[in-house]
Amino acid sequence: MLDAASGGLLPEGFLLGVATAGFQVEGGYNGPGEPANNWVGWERSGRVEPSGVACDFWRQPEEALDRAASLGCNTFRLSVEWSRLEPADGEFDTSALDRYAEILDMCAERGLAPVVTLHHFTHPWFLGEEFWLTPGSPDRFAEHVAKVVPRLARVCRHWVTINEPNILALMGWIEGATPPGRRVAAADAWAVADNLLTAHVLAYEAIKDYQPEATVTTNTSASSLYDYDRLLVDLLCARSLGIGRDELDAWVDERRALHNFAFPPHNAGELSLRALFAAVSPYGGSANGRAGKLVRSRLRRPSPRRVVDAVYNSQHPRPLDSVGFDWYDPVASRATRWPGHKTSGGRSWEPSRAIWDVPANPAGLEAWCSDQGALTPGVPLWVVENGMATLVRNGRAYPRLDGLDRPRYLRTHLGALLDALDRGVPVAAYLHWSLVDNYEWGSYEPRLGIFGMDRGSGPRGVRWMDTDADGRDSAGAYRRLVEALARGDRSVFEAD
Repeated sequence: MLDAASGGLLPEGFLLGVATAGFQVEGGYNGPGEPANNWVGWERSGRVEPSGVACDFWRQPEEALDRAASLGCNTFRLSVEWSRLEPADGEFDTSALDRYAEILDMCAERGLAPVVTLHHFTHPWFLGEEFWLTPGSPDRFAEHVAKVVPRLARVCRHWVTINEPNILALMGWIEGATPPGRRVAAADAWAVADNLLTAHVLAYEAIKDYQPEATVTTNTSASSLYDYDRLLVDLLCARSLGIGRDELDAWVDERRALHNFAFPPHNAGELSLRALFAAVSPYGGSANGRAGKLVRSRLRRPSPRRVVDAVYNSQHPRPLDSVGFDWYDPVASRATRWPGHKTSGGRSWEPSRAIWDVPANPAGLEAWCSDQGALTPGVPLWVVENGMATLVRNGRAYPRLDGLDRPRYLRTHLGALLDALDRGVPVAAYLHWSLVDNYEWGSYEPRLGIFGMDRGSGPRGVRWMDTDADGRDSAGAYRRLVEALARGDRSVFEAD
C-alpha cells in the first residue's frame, strides 16, 4: 500500500488511485423495474447500446475493490447515482443509500480513501433530459446533496460535486452526442454551464455546512479553449483572487489572453475555434478589431450569470478546495477528422476523432499542471481522470494506430507528474481512468480499463480479466509504478 509519508517520491497525503462512475460500472439501470436515468429514452429506443449489467459493481463491489487495493492504491473514486437514490419523484430509497455507505466501508477496510462524485453525467429520468436547462436545477441538486452527504460523511471526506460540467454542456447541447441530443444550441449550452457551476457552489455550501473539513472540487475536461474550460475555474476563484464583480469581465479578457499565450494556437482551425468560443461567451468584453466586434454582436446572446451571484454571496471566498481537471488531449482542433479517415478497425466516416485515436501527451500534462498551478497560487491540483482507450469490436481487440500500450502510458504520465512536482507544482491527486472497461456512454467498444472485462462469459455475461483488453499486464505495471513511488525509485520512470 502506498505510503507517501515514508520518504517516497510523492508528497504526504497524495491521493493515488483509480476511478469509476456508477452508471458506467454498477449495472441495473433503465431496464424493466430498474431505476431509470436521463439515458433511458436513448437506450430503450435503440439509439445507443443498453448499459445492461455493466460491470456488475452494484451486486459485487468486492471484486473491483479487491483489484483496486491489489494495485497498491490509496484512493478509489466512485459516484453516488441520483437516479438509484430517487427512482421516482418524491421517493427516496434509504436502502440504496445504506448500500452506498456499505461500499464506502468496504473501501476503508481495504485502505482506499473514497472520492465520491455526486453527479457523473446522469440524473433521474423524471426530471427530464433538459433538466440542467431549467432555472431551478441548481437548487434541486443541492437539496439532493444535503440528503446524501450526512449518511456518507462518516467515511468520505473527498467530494467531486459535478463531473466535467463543460463536457456535459458541450455533448448535450452543442454536439448532440448525449441526451438531450441538441446541436449548436450555444445560448442554451451556456445556460446549462451556468446552472452546473451554480449547482457546484450550492453543493459546496451544503457539504461544508455538514463537514467543514471536507475537500470539495469539480473537475473540468482540460481544453485549449479558454471559454470552454479555464473560464469555469476562474469564475469560481475570482473573488478569492481579489477580483470585484465590476472587474470580472475585464479580468476574464486578461485571463483568456494569458491562457492563449501559455498555450498558443498552432493552426488556423484552432485559432478560429478560440475566436468563436470567445465570441459567444457571456463573459469578457473585448473583441479583436471591427470584424471581431461585429461577429460578437451577432453571435453573443443574453445568458444567465447566476454563478457570479452564488460565488460572491458565498460564505467561502473560494468555493473550490482544489483545481480538478481531466487530462486526455486538450487541443480542440484535433477532435475533427475528414470522413473516411483511417482508424483502429478500419476506416471511419464520422467527421470526428474516435476516442481510441486520442494521442498521448505526457509533456503537455506537465506543462498544463505548471500553468494551472501558477494561475491559482497555493491551490492544490487534482488530476481527477487520465487514461487511454483502445477498441474492442465484436469481441476482437484492435491495436491503436500509434502502437501505444497502457503500461507505457501509465509510466510516462506518472513520470510527467513527478517532473511537475519537482518544479514545485502542488499536484495532490492522480486518479487513473479507469479501473476496468466499462460503459462508455452508449457503447462498450471503447476500452479504458487497467483490467479488461470479457463481455461474453461469466454467470451474468461478464467476467473480469487479469490483463487489459489488449492482453497487457497493465495491473502489474501500475503496481510496480506505485511501489517505485513508495520506495523513492525514480529509475522506473526514466526507462525508454
